Amino acid sequence: MDSSLIQFQMMSITDDASMQQMLCIYQQTRFHVPMIELYVEFEQQSGLGVVGEEVNVDELGDIDWGEDNSDSEEEFETNYEVDDENDDRDLAGNAAAEDGEFSVRMEFGSRESVISAIKSYTIARRVDYTVYKFEPQAFYAKYKGYGEGCGWLIQASLIQNKACWEIRRYNGKHTCTMGTISQDHAKLTSNTIAEAIRPLVEADPSIKVKSIIAEVQSRFNYNVSYCKAWLAKQKSVAKIFGDWKVSYQTLPIWLKAMNVKMPRHCKPLMQVDGTHLYGKYKGALMVVVAQDGNQNIVPIAFAIVNGKTADAWEFFLTNLRRYVVTIDGVDIISDRHTFIDTAVGRSNGAWSPPRAWRMYCIRHIGSNFLRRFKAPYLHKLVINTGYFMTEQENNKNYQRLKEWSEAYTQWCDDIGVERWMLAFDGGHRWGHMTTNLVECINSVLKGAHNLPVTVIVRFTFYRLNELFTRKSVEAHECVRNRFTYSKFATKRVEESFRRARNIVVNQFDKRNEMFEVREMEDGSIYTINLAR
Repeated sequence: MDSSLIQFQMMSITDDASMQQMLCIYQQTRFHVPMIELYVEFEQQSGLGVVGEEVNVDELGDIDWGEDNSDSEEEFETNYEVDDENDDRDLAGNAAAEDGEFSVRMEFGSRESVISAIKSYTIARRVDYTVYKFEPQAFYAKYKGYGEGCGWLIQASLIQNKACWEIRRYNGKHTCTMGTISQDHAKLTSNTIAEAIRPLVEADPSIKVKSIIAEVQSRFNYNVSYCKAWLAKQKSVAKIFGDWKVSYQTLPIWLKAMNVKMPRHCKPLMQVDGTHLYGKYKGALMVVVAQDGNQNIVPIAFAIVNGKTADAWEFFLTNLRRYVVTIDGVDIISDRHTFIDTAVGRSNGAWSPPRAWRMYCIRHIGSNFLRRFKAPYLHKLVINTGYFMTEQENNKNYQRLKEWSEAYTQWCDDIGVERWMLAFDGGHRWGHMTTNLVECINSVLKGAHNLPVTVIVRFTFYRLNELFTRKSVEAHECVRNRFTYSKFATKRVEESFRRARNIVVNQFDKRNEMFEVREMEDGSIYTINLAR
């Protein structure tokens, strides 16, 4: 076998979780990578083997990023890469006591909770400590200025018969002057902050870094750098929702599961949009939705790409046409993004008439008009022009716009009236003038935009699985009850029959299906062409 065809994936195995991760990856790829090569590396930590030498456990378990006080948020988030394999053994969450002080025989569930409590204690009192003993069954720390006017120390040990950690020695409150540390604290690490903000991140994964800085300032009375707060958020997200790198490795499993659930019986109409992702790896989430006969929004395809570029849109639309939207005569509504236009132009007619009709969202047309001409007093006129259903009404508004300036109507003509005016759309819009359907889905997924990629997919999968299963049951129930049309369509037909008592219909051209409809209440007359 040519060894150059085998690709190996390097990963560090440091605990049970990473071991399980390795075995999980091997199960998925064992047909392509039939072996695991394990290399053991021994590292010697300086200072640990010397009896009586002072050891700062925090320097071993965490890196103090406080010296990096870059004010450039974009530059930092672009260039910095968080180490997801940091040792977080100092994360816990037990308070020391109700009055904030320790006492002998106070019990804790683990060594981590002891360390966390001591950290919280020293941070709140603006003092620091040094670890003198850090062993599997003992932890011994003293005030960093021990012997210089303050003799604060604490010792905790594992009590095996009680299966807990207990404070064995404590000499009471600090007697030194408080407030010696003002801006940051050596023990207020990104790991400590990550644990402190965990409830906030769980409630809102999109929480701003500035809000985290404010929370730390309020809770600990310290001002931390943007760098440390951002890093703490990434660690908190990873602990709650899973590792960022592992997320991409498990992505194929979820994508395969999503392929099983595909909606059917929708209008031949789609709305597409893209939204930015704000997690560790950035990128964009592209979404396309349709609508079924009961006016339910049905997401039919997603893509996670590097960004909203022409190449990304081409990738998305090409695969959408190849695997999902395989019929012709479909309509697609989007904004006027030039990259979408470029992708459609590269599609070799796959998204052009007669296979597909591309139309624009009227709301984006209005925004583009304001940005182009800075004429807010004409915004409503432009929007109304797009909404009129008859050419007569449309032309009346169009003439009013032209009276203001021919530049306005020339701009509208350059877009193509059939792409945004209801009166000229040939019935392809199905009455949809905006991309509100797809933006509703983006709104639902907004909370997931800051999360690892698999969380986004899993979040989407469970919601869609529930939706498709429920709608499938409803559809089969309608079929069993011999309903010809959907509930929404049946209701509309019944309402139309009731209103029909107030109109008179005259047929003028049976072959071409031309009719005149006269409303008796106000005398309005409409010409209907069913062949269109």
